[in-house]
Amino acid sequence: MSDGLVRYEHAGDGIAILTLADPPANTYSYDMMRELDARILEARMDDAVHVLVLRGAGEKFFCAGADIKMLRSVTPRFKYYFCLHANETLNRLEQTPKLVIAALNGHCVGGGLEVAMAADIRIARKGAGKIGLPEVSLGVLPGTGGTQRLLRLVGKARALELLATGRLFEFEEARDLGLVNDVVEADPGAFMERVLERAREFAPPGRASKAVGLLKRAVHSGAEAAFGEGLALERELQQQLFESEDAREGLAASQEKRKPSFKGR
Repeated sequence: MSDGLVRYEHAGDGIAILTLADPPANTYSYDMMRELDARILEARMDDAVHVLVLRGAGEKFFCAGADIKMLRSVTPRFKYYFCLHANETLNRLEQTPKLVIAALNGHCVGGGLEVAMAADIRIARKGAGKIGLPEVSLGVLPGTGGTQRLLRLVGKARALELLATGRLFEFEEARDLGLVNDVVEADPGAFMERVLERAREFAPPGRASKAVGLLKRAVHSGAEAAFGEGLALERELQQQLFESEDAREGLAASQEKRKPSFKGR
């Protein structure tokens, strides 16, 4: 396990865990974002990793967002570049062709929710905390992709209501809105094991993780493209998969009426 503000560890079975580690609230600074950026690149280049799980240290917070004390002490110019780099970091997470699961093990508010929305699947622990984007109460708006990702997840009218009120709400409501995929009733230790069980569903040998990763790219990039461009991207990604070991294995297993054993290649 690596040390620092963002810990990186192999959990076995092709899964890596990235932990935001600045208790008690795991608020992020420029230093934490730089470490998160580096860990995302590390996981991207790690051939042993097929699925990423992102969580917060401790049991009370996934992440409470940007460090307010830091924001009060720096210049507007620094804040602009801080937000720009945070956007770039979360875009890199979103565009990495490996599935990312955010394990919401505690409060997930402000910039913490912005980080979680850059993941592909969000799983929350029942009763562990609140979720929302309360930046309007500080006289600002979510500046790390919150306005854009929220409207894409819940729709424009609902997103505007949530942003303008800045209210915090339960994970169950977030699930009903489509903001959270699942809410799990478990103690903290059992919760992480449940998340890891879910992560293993997307890793070899049971799942063709390369196909999952390229599906992710097709969905994220295609959603922002014209329909014809999206189809062109889909064809190019499909061609990459046709040339993969996993596609050969999947087609052979289907023909031979057996369960495939994928390798993520």
